[in-house]
Amino acid sequence: MPIVAQSAETTDWVSRFADEVIAESERRAPGKPVVVASGLSPSGPIHLGNLREVMTPHLVADEIRRRGYQVRHLISWDDYDRYRKVPAGVPGVDGSWAAHIGKPLTSVPAPEGSPYPNWAEHFKAAMVESLAELGVEFDGISQTEQYTSGVYREQILHAMRHRGDIDAILDQYRTKKAPAKKASQKPVDEAELEAAEGSGAASEDDGSSGTAGYFPYKPYCGNCEKDLTTVTGYDDETTELTYACTACGFSETVRLSEFNRGKLVWKVDWPMRWAYEGVVFEPSGVDHSSPGSSFQVGGQIVGIFGGQQPIGPMYAFVGISGMAKMSSSKGGVPTPADALKIMEPQLLRWLYARRRPNQSFKVAFDQEIQRLYDEWDRLDAKVADGSALPADVAAHSRAVRTAAGELPRTPRPMPYRTLASVADITAGHEDQALRILSELDPERPVRSLDEVRPRLDKAEAWINTQVPADQRTIVRDEPDAELLKSLDEQAQGSLRLLLDGLADHWSLDGLTHLVYGVPKVQAGFSADATPKELPPEIKTAQRTFFALLYHLLVGRDTGPRLPTLLMAVGQERVRRLLGE
Repeated sequence: MPIVAQSAETTDWVSRFADEVIAESERRAPGKPVVVASGLSPSGPIHLGNLREVMTPHLVADEIRRRGYQVRHLISWDDYDRYRKVPAGVPGVDGSWAAHIGKPLTSVPAPEGSPYPNWAEHFKAAMVESLAELGVEFDGISQTEQYTSGVYREQILHAMRHRGDIDAILDQYRTKKAPAKKASQKPVDEAELEAAEGSGAASEDDGSSGTAGYFPYKPYCGNCEKDLTTVTGYDDETTELTYACTACGFSETVRLSEFNRGKLVWKVDWPMRWAYEGVVFEPSGVDHSSPGSSFQVGGQIVGIFGGQQPIGPMYAFVGISGMAKMSSSKGGVPTPADALKIMEPQLLRWLYARRRPNQSFKVAFDQEIQRLYDEWDRLDAKVADGSALPADVAAHSRAVRTAAGELPRTPRPMPYRTLASVADITAGHEDQALRILSELDPERPVRSLDEVRPRLDKAEAWINTQVPADQRTIVRDEPDAELLKSLDEQAQGSLRLLLDGLADHWSLDGLTHLVYGVPKVQAGFSADATPKELPPEIKTAQRTFFALLYHLLVGRDTGPRLPTLLMAVGQERVRRLLGE
């Protein structure tokens, strides 16, 4: 028996949508599996903005599964969409791919060197792999397979019979203009709109309307395979359809009751699928909030197919920390696979779970990732000791597990910034990394790098792929004799205090206490004195002392956290570089 009651821990946005979707599904189709849907167009790299199209229904579907209901999360791969443009920055692709514009994505060659049979399969594969790592359970539907096998034949014929009704609905919006912008509003950024689209098909036209009338169906040319075709005649009785291709001049007459090389235009295709699949919940990007958008128009057209519009929250932009808003047309747009190279799936799931769909957020690829991981680890600790707020507990639960169980996690999740510093300093030498990590906490030493994986691997990937070479840490081979000779008595005294305390403080906590304590002791205070007990000048003295240590160890003003750096360099080498 499905469990409808909720505990206080699950009263978040996901649970509220789950309540609504369960009630609506029971009203529409009692006793049948709840159907939620996403649509992705593999027209290029499927980026982190598109991932929100999947994660929003996934989180809701997973909550419904947790309550004991059967759920189908459909991902429609819009691989029968037309190839619209050559995306920038894709390896193995050049201007020659422009010759394929207008063909179905599954008829376009994959990038040079790809193991996949076509363009759509190439970009779909990376997303499927990422979704598996993220624990997303789904039923994938290839629209190429659906259309070319005749699955939608009756729906297509039905749309053609009701083309006048469809045209009348669409005509209500064709002359409507978007509201005039106020002077204070920012201009529309085309890249932002594209980034928000769940499917690349959303900007397609709504059908051909020529001398023969309006038709909601587009054949792909039998000669050049492109959709640059115009329907010039159609007979409802015989289903004979005549079209002409404006690209190559080819023309033919076919029986639509037997013909499988074409598709309904997007604004008709989408609501047809809502009705065909019985979709109850499907989000869409903010571009669908405008007059005449696919979602708004679809809400009226779906009735022609005997269906109802799904519950459909609009989702906001996903940005990248340190970068402009995402647009796959600009090239180099981070994908889920890129994010999963540098962060564990739990963290990425948490970013999507903790914000309501209409709230924008950023995925960090710069130094901000360290702060995000600190925040995540604090939440993890609060959940463990029972001090986290209910909404935070819910978001954490959705990040670390699905209805199927816990996601694999790092057995001993040491701070990401510590692991990144170790990876930076050791430059891939595992024995050195293990030596440092084993000394960080002498009472509980790390005995194998497997204890800190995969988080260590993610931190190492971040260092290697996201940190510029000139910001990497290179420890000096020899002491800076000139700098050491120029030090005044105060600086020399600070180094002596540090060196005298090294052996007794050789742990992460011990060295933290030592490096912060040296300026305090020099000023006549206890090393244990708190900031409230100290004058403001101590902070200045600490910064000066830290800068001196960085210069003597790595030749720069800054670097990894000093306790980690000292442990990485090792006692013997630290003593030599500091002039002992």
